[in-house]
Amino acid sequence: MRISVDIQKSYCCGGREFHLNAQFAVSGNRVVLFGPSGSGKTLTLRALAGLLRPDTGSIRVDGREFFDQEAGVFVPPRDRRIGYVFQDYALFPHLTVRQNVAFGLSPLWGRLSPEAANRVQEMLNLFGIANLADQRPARISGGQRQRVALARALANEPAALLLDEPFSALDIPLRQKVRAELAGILARLDIPLVMVTHDPADVAFFGGDVVRYGEGRVLDMHSAEVMRRSMVKVA
Repeated sequence: MRISVDIQKSYCCGGREFHLNAQFAVSGNRVVLFGPSGSGKTLTLRALAGLLRPDTGSIRVDGREFFDQEAGVFVPPRDRRIGYVFQDYALFPHLTVRQNVAFGLSPLWGRLSPEAANRVQEMLNLFGIANLADQRPARISGGQRQRVALARALANEPAALLLDEPFSALDIPLRQKVRAELAGILARLDIPLVMVTHDPADVAFFGGDVVRYGEGRVLDMHSAEVMRRSMVKVA
């Protein structure tokens, strides 16, 4: 997956200003945006998904122009074929697990088509949550909620999956288990991944291209192997 990002965005909140100035180009199927909280990683991810419109610049993914301020191009989120999992999962509390997974496939009026219903069941089975289909999010664990969010993001067969700090809400033993599960599922589906994280363990596990952030800008880019070696030296 080829991603080219060159964007700028400014915010002013509570008397404080934040300026995002992100430029990078990568071509692998595993991309990690790595750095401390508040460094601009999530803003970049949201811009990729179309949930945030930059002030200036451009975003190109696999030859498609998602955003170009000068040319007046802004592709809306629904047309980007991007799956997105929020840090807090953003599940609908009044819907069951099955209804949450089906949300992106549901027509405004009427029932799911047989094909869509089969796809929902396939996702429930793939993530091992079929037995939770009639439960609501408040009645399941954090790890289970994450699986529901992932299943929902993948139900539409997106061209890429974006994950915002996907393991930060899980305790350490569960993080290790869910990392392995997710890596196996992504390998089976052969889907590109862009992940935001501040955890070096995520970098070490998922590999690929690492784009390092600090204070609203891209500091540098490395392969995961280079990052692993540098972390070992620091340790």
